[in-house]
Amino acid sequence: MRHLLLVAVLLPTLATGEIYRWTDEQGRVHFGQRPVPGAETVQVKPQVVERDAHTREREARSQRFYDARREEQQQAAASAAAQREERASECRELRRRLEQMPEGYRYYREGAGGERIYYSDEETDTARRQLRERIAQRCT
Repeated sequence: MRHLLLVAVLLPTLATGEIYRWTDEQGRVHFGQRPVPGAETVQVKPQVVERDAHTREREARSQRFYDARREEQQQAAASAAAQREERASECRELRRRLEQMPEGYRYYREGAGGERIYYSDEETDTARRQLRERIAQRCT
């Protein structure tokens, strides 16, 4: 990490530095960043490397793969969020139903003709127990 930071700090100064060229007594050509007597400044132009069609196609395939993978991850995250919201809604409904069944009350359902069919105490207790079990299973 320190090396990366050092390179990031020094890179702009290296890019703007000048390059010098000189020839020594034996006729060998040298290049450096510090001027020596008799050195001349060299203009360095960056080269643009053209990529061939095969390389461009490989990069395009990689990009398509990356985009497809990212789309899958977004869809999976949206699906998971929808499932969490659905479960939270179900839990709210189960808890609401349990709160509406206080102890000591008589409960009924309507029959086909609109008449009231009352639950027995055992049926009411069973319904409460089932709601509590379902809340314990789904909402923890």
